Amino acid sequence: MKLIIDTDPGVDDAIAIALAHALPQIDLVGLTTVFGNTFVAQSSRNARYLADMLGADVPVAQGAALPWGAESYVPSANVHGPEGFGEIDVVPEIGRNIDETAAEFLVRMAREHKGELVVCAIGPLTNIADALKLDPEFAQNLGQLVIMGGAFEAPGNITPHAEANIYHDAAAADFVFASGLSLIMVGLNATLQTLLTPEEFAELGQASQKVGGFLEKISHFYLSFYRSVGITEGCPMHDALAVLACVFPEKFTLVEAGLRVPVDGDDLGATLKDDSRPKVQIAMGVEAAWATGLMKQSISAL
Repeated sequence: MKLIIDTDPGVDDAIAIALAHALPQIDLVGLTTVFGNTFVAQSSRNARYLADMLGADVPVAQGAALPWGAESYVPSANVHGPEGFGEIDVVPEIGRNIDETAAEFLVRMAREHKGELVVCAIGPLTNIADALKLDPEFAQNLGQLVIMGGAFEAPGNITPHAEANIYHDAAAADFVFASGLSLIMVGLNATLQTLLTPEEFAELGQASQKVGGFLEKISHFYLSFYRSVGITEGCPMHDALAVLACVFPEKFTLVEAGLRVPVDGDDLGATLKDDSRPKVQIAMGVEAAWATGLMKQSISAL
């Protein structure tokens, strides 16, 4: 499977990228970056740093710096740390981004690998929406889009109604859900079932000193944030679960519905059922022990 990860690394993004590199079923052919957990330049720097650490020779294409229609954006440094990697305050600049924008790269790769390319979008959906605007055929050329985002008929995690990735660019997300893309939404319904404990991160660090050790190091800040909001057992897999849904959708409980995203009001950023929209698949559950186990087994081998 040829896969591009659209990302804003991010602690859980780092786990997702490492998992994608480790899984033999995935041919990771690029990383596209977006604002979200960090500013977009930090996202690109972090993506290149992770690719270098993993020994993954993949291009990084920088994408959107701002949500649709916005003039500014400030990341939530209290969740992932000021540089995106927990308490690490200096991340080296390694390599450089390719000259194409994220949307240009996505459009070209979908055209070159028509019907085969899968994109796993684990940040705000701005780059995906930009690609749809750039090329009317993108929705038909792309094999599948799998997103980490949303909460279906369930509470959000940034407001009572909204999940953070959708909330941060509700207009772009609404555009994507209206597009007819073949889409799987892996949101809080599923990801909150997959908690990673401090002990599991310690095991990763022992099994894989370079990659697992890095993930353990950056996990402390993230785990502390989740404890501060009342999730004391661990932190959800979030983005890595979306990577698993790209390869193993049969391990998920999926329902179908059309979705719309309000772009203002109290329910800004919610993912609401809309029968007039093209149907997408929504992950309501997952074999959680399988998911966390496969992630640990895969990254431990790096």
